[in-house]
Amino acid sequence: MFKPRPKQAEVLAYRRGLLGVAAVPGSGKTATLSALAARLLTETELADGQEILVVTLVNSAVANFSRQIKAIVQQGNLLPGYGYRVRTLHSLANDIVRQMPSAAGLSEQFSILDERASNEILADAVDAWARRNPDAADAYLGAEHLNNPQVRTTHWVKLLIDSARDFIRQAKDSLLTAAAVAARAERRGGQLPLAAIGSEIYQEYERALAYRGAVDFQDLIRLALQVLQERPDYLASLRQKWVYILEDEAQDSSRLQETILRLLAGAGGNWARVGDPNQAIYESFTTADPKYLRAFIAAPGAQARELPNSGRSMRSIQRLANRLIQWSLAHPNAAIAQRRPLTTPYILPTPAGDPQPNPPDNPDALVLYAEAFSPSREAMLVTESCKRWLAENPRRTAAILVARNGRGSEIVQFLRRKEVPYVENLNSTSTTRAVVGALARLLGFLADPKSAAKLAAVYRVWRRDEREIPGREREINAIAERLKRIKRVEDLLAPRLVDWLEEALPADEDKPLRAHLLDFREQAAAWLRAVEMPIDQLLLALTGDIFRNVTDIATAHMVALHLARLAQANPQHRLPQFAAELYGIAQNKIKFAGLTDEESQFDPDAHAGKVTVTTLHKAKGLEWDRVYLISVNNYDFPSAEPDDTFIGERWFLRDRLNLSAEARAQLAALRSDGAYAEGAASAAARIEYAAERLRLLYVGITRARRALTITWNTGRNGDAREATPLLALRAWWESERAKGADHAPGR
Repeated sequence: MFKPRPKQAEVLAYRRGLLGVAAVPGSGKTATLSALAARLLTETELADGQEILVVTLVNSAVANFSRQIKAIVQQGNLLPGYGYRVRTLHSLANDIVRQMPSAAGLSEQFSILDERASNEILADAVDAWARRNPDAADAYLGAEHLNNPQVRTTHWVKLLIDSARDFIRQAKDSLLTAAAVAARAERRGGQLPLAAIGSEIYQEYERALAYRGAVDFQDLIRLALQVLQERPDYLASLRQKWVYILEDEAQDSSRLQETILRLLAGAGGNWARVGDPNQAIYESFTTADPKYLRAFIAAPGAQARELPNSGRSMRSIQRLANRLIQWSLAHPNAAIAQRRPLTTPYILPTPAGDPQPNPPDNPDALVLYAEAFSPSREAMLVTESCKRWLAENPRRTAAILVARNGRGSEIVQFLRRKEVPYVENLNSTSTTRAVVGALARLLGFLADPKSAAKLAAVYRVWRRDEREIPGREREINAIAERLKRIKRVEDLLAPRLVDWLEEALPADEDKPLRAHLLDFREQAAAWLRAVEMPIDQLLLALTGDIFRNVTDIATAHMVALHLARLAQANPQHRLPQFAAELYGIAQNKIKFAGLTDEESQFDPDAHAGKVTVTTLHKAKGLEWDRVYLISVNNYDFPSAEPDDTFIGERWFLRDRLNLSAEARAQLAALRSDGAYAEGAASAAARIEYAAERLRLLYVGITRARRALTITWNTGRNGDAREATPLLALRAWWESERAKGADHAPGR
């Protein structure tokens, strides 16, 4: 039975109009919104066909809301599932467009491309454009990289894909079609070259969608708005149907999403929005911005409420999070402070007698390291600490939070060596990545069989099961190094005039090694003969030769199925593209969840006695008893200071340009027919990124219940320094511990 706190009761008192609620982490906002939906169902006389619409961010939240609302309405003897509808914004948009496809300019049989398929189409469009414009990179590469073929092909094309994706996303959020962008770009002549590039790729991308009779997820939002604007009769029927709109995770709403819900609510309609602007951490990936929720809450006529009480964390952790808010409002960089990256309410403990009281406070369990660790030493420190703590607390939960999947993969290796029980919540698990990596190397060699380096890599894959045998790794590496130095691979695999094996190992020398390499020659030649097989059959054939472990074989079968689907969607794909796909999965750059959707339903409490390794983005909405927040340096958490580096600024570009930011700025200049100054957008992007990373740090801190450890490292090159906000928090915490003070709640 849901027993509301006083502040939750204020939200439950809502009956009509606009309501904006700012919630803190662990305040029970989902439970409160579910209870509000149930109360409105109980106390509102709905006509036949009328419903309460609940809109949330992700599919897993849909099931959570439905379950909570159902449990409450059953207690009131109401029919579960009757009188309310729970949707993600994208599924809601899909419902609207499916009802009126002609108003959206679509046929009845239109399809929706998933993110992977749309990314493939975009990559093809960019690749075609890059081949037609081989010198386009010259205007943006640093002088020292102009003659670097790898930069001009691989790195430049990858950057173009990212930039084009952002450009198209922003154009669609601004309701600019490809034709409209092209017309505006043509009027500006050559003044905005990045906008011209984006326009051409946008047009090619849209032609590919039209050829398939498909739309992407971004189109759904845009077209749903178009339907509502062009069919006022249909809009009126939806307003009549959805007498209340309750929105969760409103901090992640974009301008277009907010416009759709505002239209559905109508003037004088009933629209309640709940969110935490301090947990808006997806700006870099979407067009979302917490400013829309903040403006809504502050708007005249809106009822403003707060959910400041949280029973999740001990008081010391809450105070640290509050201090980060306070510090950010007076950030040493005035431009960041002006953006108000973090705002009140401060986190308050739960009131006396609350069913979810805060864990007992233990200031000693909050540790902020000053020491500059190397990445490996930091990983070892955290691993050993985790092992000790789990041994002492086998029924508790723990997590190591990282900013990047790659760092998470490194941590997993340390945990495995020290035999620390762990579970991964990354893009893919280490076991999956190892299997996929082996298959990627095999496909990479089959796509480029003249490469001695790839032959050596395949040899290591062939002997993968032997590496755990003491002393065997050194032997394998020694042979692989010899293979890597072969000048002509065919002299080993398909000798005619010259047989490398005869020259390197005459018949009377090292007979066991010679026999061993003859076996490898036969195996590699068999793989090369199989390259004409369909990709899934080829992968299954390779699997039978390489893997012995049942789990590895099962994973390989899922990979084969994955590539079969990829081949069906992209009939032009060949071995290089399939190998690139697997390399992306193995490097944690491409999501691979097999046949299940377990990631979206991750439950930390189901993994007590193990440490979870997860990214900060995936940790949102989750909590653990003990949290290690690592790598808090000025690379992963920059503050727009002169020596900070930014992920958006590629090392091979001139003048520290952020190509995506500059392209979006040129698009804005097209849209407004305004001016454009090169570099201004890159500088602004640093501020925006630093603000978002502050919120990401806040999310990390507020995942911890009973214990929190924060560390930083000097990075790959040894020149990273402690993140500025961590330095400030550590100085404050050391001062507080020295004083032994316990400030008033909220400070």
